[in-house]
Amino acid sequence: VEFSYCDLTSMKSIRQFVQRFKAKNHPLHVLVNNAGVMLVPERKTEDGFEEHFGLNYLGHFLLTNILLDKLKQSGTHSHNARIITVSSATHYVGKLHLNDLQSRCSYSPHGAYAQSKLALVLFTYRLQHLLTANGSHVTANVVDPGVVNTDLYKHVFWVVKAVKWMTAWLVFKTPEEGASTSIYAAVSPEMEGAGGCYLYNEERTKSADIAYDEELQRRLWTESCKMVGIPDESSRVP
Repeated sequence: VEFSYCDLTSMKSIRQFVQRFKAKNHPLHVLVNNAGVMLVPERKTEDGFEEHFGLNYLGHFLLTNILLDKLKQSGTHSHNARIITVSSATHYVGKLHLNDLQSRCSYSPHGAYAQSKLALVLFTYRLQHLLTANGSHVTANVVDPGVVNTDLYKHVFWVVKAVKWMTAWLVFKTPEEGASTSIYAAVSPEMEGAGGCYLYNEERTKSADIAYDEELQRRLWTESCKMVGIPDESSRVP
């Protein structure tokens, strides 16, 4: 195991991390996008993005895109490279506000979190479409880990924290259990060559209807490229 620092709230840090990784000239077979914050008070990243959208979504969007060349080089016909992105069941109630992705008009921690998780699902489906169109040996899937007993809940109300403390053993998954579907997506032979899937409890299931809106996927992708400062090469793909 080798650790390399990467701050997903900083576009500069992400680019520096990728530069360090590529300098090692290692193949890249699996990328798991797992960082996240939840229900944080209104605040911005160093690049001026609303923190849920900036860290949960845009950080992973940029990281994945600037590692795509390495993933494509590493994947083969029999062993695809795999991208796994961790979303949440909260995406089912999320709404994507393309005219206000930074939640500047009306900030709600719950709304901002749900939007970031919906964006991750839309991103994954569009990414898989582009990978397929390019004939790449890379697959992209999105995972719902379930309700997991981690520090992600440190910003919820004290009443919720009390309930969590009393019921965690009964209704919350352990971190190991929460990681199981991501691991399944990353290494299971059953997922070889399978992309564009929404996975829960190691099974393919249906995501929110809005996540399958291809026009919304395209528009979010284009806007995301502008926000993180990379060319939108998807414009040539229907």
